[in-house]
Amino acid sequence: MAGSSGGSGRQTLTEINVTPLVDVMLVLLIIFMVTAPLIQQGVEVSLPEARAKAVDAEEQKLVLSIKSDKSLYLGTSEDAARVPYDALEDKLRANTRAMKDRELYLMADKALPYGFVVDVMATVQRAGIVNVGMITNPAADKVRDKSQEGRR
Repeated sequence: MAGSSGGSGRQTLTEINVTPLVDVMLVLLIIFMVTAPLIQQGVEVSLPEARAKAVDAEEQKLVLSIKSDKSLYLGTSEDAARVPYDALEDKLRANTRAMKDRELYLMADKALPYGFVVDVMATVQRAGIVNVGMITNPAADKVRDKSQEGRR
């Protein structure tokens, strides 16, 4: 008789019960499905579209986001902290990453007035950051061209 361990009356377990493992995996899957969209959310900015070649960013740089209500957020898209406009220069000077890299990406809402964006860029420059990159969305016709290339 397979599975018996002699005449002691004890039986060895020959199969692993995977039901509790599957239950735990399903619960974890549901938790990740619910929390993943919340984790990916950063500062919501409606970016302008531009026809430009994408820049390969090897490492994640500091991002300054400006929402349509002129509120400023400093940090990467996941951990951005709100910064008052009056304190922006001091916050940038105090930021070791910004001072080390002397580089920053600006993500401004397309509804913002041009003058306000220029004022923010001037403030960034006064803080000692000399390289400012602009983050945009790719133009719609460029995206359409790529999707048509994929069909060929």
